[in-house]
Order: sequence, then C-alpha cells, then structure tokens
Amino acid sequence: MDYKVCINLPISNHEVPDLRESVGWGRRDKDYPALFERCNFWAGVRDENDKLIAFGYVCGMGLEHGYMEDIIVHPEYQKKGIGVKLVKELLRESERFGLLIVTVTFEEQNSNFYKTCGFEVGAGGVWQVD
Repeated sequence: MDYKVCINLPISNHEVPDLRESVGWGRRDKDYPALFERCNFWAGVRDENDKLIAFGYVCGMGLEHGYMEDIIVHPEYQKKGIGVKLVKELLRESERFGLLIVTVTFEEQNSNFYKTCGFEVGAGGVWQVD
C-alpha cells in the first residue's frame, strides 16, 4: 500500500497518545488538543482502516527556525519507508512555511534514519528537569 502523508490531518485527541503508547512512550494525554493549537503544523498517516499509524510535528515561533518532534510510526508499520516520507513532507511544509532551519533531537541509534531524511547530524545538548 502507498501511504499518504497529510499535513494538518484531522486527529482526535486520543489518537496520538494511543500511537505514543504503541511505541512505548508515555501517552501525555494532557498535551492534546493543546499541541494542535500551539504547533506550526503536523502531519499524519492513516492505514486502510483509517487508523493513525504515523505522526510528527514542527513547532517554533514562526520565524526562521523550527523544531521537529515526536516522529512516531506504529511498530507494525515500521521499516516500510513511512517515517522517511513523514519527515520529508514535514521538511517540505517547513520550507513552504518559511522556516530556514529545522532541528530535531534523537537518540544516537536513530542517526542513520535522520541522515536518510536529509539532516546533518552534529553535536548538541539537552536540558530537562529531573
């Protein structure tokens, strides 16, 4: 099946938390629908049964720099090119939106995936509350 990536796809509040849970992440139910109101844009992919199987978004101040986050593909659909299609469509939308720089934070074992998507992997840092 050829999966289509849709920008600002209508998504019910429970769908992204369900998808997050499928990959072993915390649900973060309270983040939705606030995320859809605050991010610049998002993208999603649905399967033939209309189930959300992939999701990601770009947020920022709407200036030249955006941040890509929560690139998720349901485990049953991984390794089929859906994640790469999702990220590349988010990058195309970023360019249309006027973003000149998009950053993403990821675990080291995912560096080849992001290189495939067109990112230059470099050093960075993360601060978070314990």
